[in-house]
Amino acid sequence: MVKNESGSGGEKPLDLFMKIGLDERTAKNTIANNKVTANLTAVIHEAAVSDGCDRAVGNLLYTVATKFPANALVHRPTLLKYIVLSKIKTPAQLDAAFSFLAATASDKFNVDEFEAACGVGIEVSLEDIENAVNEIFVENKAAILEQRYRTNVGELFGYVRKKQPWADPKIVKQIIDAKLYALLGEKTAADNEKPTKKKKEKPIKAEEKAIIQETAPPKPSEEEINPYLIFPSPGDNFKVHTEIYFSDRPVLRACNSKEILDKHLKVTGGKVFTRFPPEPNGYLHIGHAKAMFVDFGLAKERGGNCYLRFDDTNPEAEKKEYIDHIEEIVKWMGWEPFKITYTSDYFQELYELAVELIRRGHAYVDQQTPEEIKEYREKKMNSPWRDRPIEESLKLFDDMKRGMIDEGKATLRMKQDMQSDNFNMYDLIAYRIKFTPHPHAGDKWCIYPSYDYAHCIVDSLENVTHSLCTLEFETRRASYYWLLDALGLYQPYVWEYSRLNITNTVMSKRKLNRLVTEKWVDGWDDPRLMTLAGLRRRGVTATSINAFVRGIGITRSDCSMIRLDRLEYHIREELNKAATRTMVVLNPLKVVITNMDASIMELDAKKWPDAPGDDASSFYKVPFSKVVYIEQSDFRMKDSKDYYGLAPGKSVLLRYAFPIKCTKVISGEDNESILEVHAEYDPSKNTKPKGVLHWVAESSPGVNPLKVEIRLFDKLFLSENPGELDDWLGDLNPHSKVVITDAYAVPSLKNAAVGDRFQFERLGYFVVDKDSSPEKLVFNRTVTLRDSFGKGGGR
Repeated sequence: MVKNESGSGGEKPLDLFMKIGLDERTAKNTIANNKVTANLTAVIHEAAVSDGCDRAVGNLLYTVATKFPANALVHRPTLLKYIVLSKIKTPAQLDAAFSFLAATASDKFNVDEFEAACGVGIEVSLEDIENAVNEIFVENKAAILEQRYRTNVGELFGYVRKKQPWADPKIVKQIIDAKLYALLGEKTAADNEKPTKKKKEKPIKAEEKAIIQETAPPKPSEEEINPYLIFPSPGDNFKVHTEIYFSDRPVLRACNSKEILDKHLKVTGGKVFTRFPPEPNGYLHIGHAKAMFVDFGLAKERGGNCYLRFDDTNPEAEKKEYIDHIEEIVKWMGWEPFKITYTSDYFQELYELAVELIRRGHAYVDQQTPEEIKEYREKKMNSPWRDRPIEESLKLFDDMKRGMIDEGKATLRMKQDMQSDNFNMYDLIAYRIKFTPHPHAGDKWCIYPSYDYAHCIVDSLENVTHSLCTLEFETRRASYYWLLDALGLYQPYVWEYSRLNITNTVMSKRKLNRLVTEKWVDGWDDPRLMTLAGLRRRGVTATSINAFVRGIGITRSDCSMIRLDRLEYHIREELNKAATRTMVVLNPLKVVITNMDASIMELDAKKWPDAPGDDASSFYKVPFSKVVYIEQSDFRMKDSKDYYGLAPGKSVLLRYAFPIKCTKVISGEDNESILEVHAEYDPSKNTKPKGVLHWVAESSPGVNPLKVEIRLFDKLFLSENPGELDDWLGDLNPHSKVVITDAYAVPSLKNAAVGDRFQFERLGYFVVDKDSSPEKLVFNRTVTLRDSFGKGGGR
């Protein structure tokens, strides 16, 4: 929090803010926001009004503190002079000034042009405002008389603003109200009546509701069509978009000098350069799909390049298995890296820059223990080694590099600001000693850079234009720019976006690793996990994942939990177009057709719902014989009017085949279990039953249909946000995986290959799993269908 003593001469911010005319409530709300408090305090001192000012001036100063364009901070003192001297005295003038200065940025500007743009010196008289209002009323008289007091006053106000942009808005409102009263007189009873509401539409039927819930979202906005519009061009990267507040120094307004930016643009040719920087210490999950969409997507949309950079600063965590997986998954997701690099490629440059940082007095070798460092940081206390001589730190850092100091006995720390409000400015560690060979760099190094030290420097060395990451890194932005500024390096544009959080799962690497290593799931590619390998094995396509991410957008709202249904919507949209239809019975019930001989009919079944009748490739053959199998759940002993399955004496239609009518039921010894059903079929198809069932038949007399294994996957956790639970493992869904070993399938599935996707009619979308063998196919359920068939007890 900002200290109360930060006001002028020990004056509390609350007193300072009330002196400029803020009411007590607004002043207290302001103090609750560290950034606004620091900004407003700085503005008050820059304006030299710490002893107080007129309330109207104070309100304008508050607006400056909250809305002044960050890329033009060099001009803020000039604007404040205009406000204090009452040359700029209305919100409209101030908005115009902001627009002018935002366009000017840090360049010099022509005073005459500035004053003209802001209406400085223009006095709008009462007569001028009345004339403007009269003109508007003449132009809109017919509409005003028709709408009377339902007239949109805001629109009238807007018309006046166009004619007299510098008019006092309070006076404009008073004159418009008076003019309305003069024209319309007192409000009548009709004026006070509430407008009639539109007739309510008829209630939607249950079947229609299910369809509406699955329909596409509303027409996308321009930002949804192109979510990358929010990012500036590389040539604009001279503007200040980050201020770093110090307890003992002036504010650092981080930005590139013209010389540094020109040098950068010469190397890049003005192209966008981004990076996707995963750590090679685990499998990628769906959150990384969003990061790829942002990083690779922005580069692709702007005709630029994106690095795949492995952040391998920890030699103990990296595995080749993870590197190979990441490269493969990036390609599967449809992205092509400009170049594959490693942070370890830059170890020599990083070391040399660390030496330079010490020479400049911005780093020191600390010989505190890890526990002492933690304690001192928590208490905001300087290390006893913080002010050791530069030459001493240089020698000790060299000793660290040469392996002359034991592991854990020394670190290199950046000399930042131990009194900052930002914990990530408490002299972060730049280098640690680790006597561990590096999988990529070999045994050359026994000191390794930290993430906080390395990632911003490598961004700069690779001439990244847009350094994009999730919001938990926002507090590290100050450290990022502090270090690049301290070394005089090019500064990329940094922007943070919200993490992708999905219900009924966990995505922390630690939790995922525990699920895998403790065998709660069947490996990193278990289809129940939200790892990209797991989603791929489940049958989810890369295009549906990218469509899902695009639909969410690139926002900074970090409190949202995206429902799993939303991902499933995009999966269905994709598979509905791509997956051919076929029939499989999960829990078979034998049906013997008593009025049919032992011959086998070959019937045509549709691969697609709208298959044209004259296109043979849109059909597949299914055998129809004396013995067919239906789902056990599609038969019951007692019929009801809201049930569409088979029951004694009732008829159903076997899809693509014939109507059948149940004539006999053979029960087990317990008189409850059903062993088989006897039925008669209607070869003429005169019967028109409502229920339609999927089925599988014997392809030759006495030979069972093709037997397959089906794995039905459901949500891995019962709670929407299991990560918040203390006993999150206790929330695992015991029914998240159900294996059916003896399902029956139509013969055409016999030659299905791993990765082939199908819609099993009435059951869902399925994919052939890698565990399949020539002896037995294994199918994973990707996602269910909309269950619009059954009512009551039906399916």
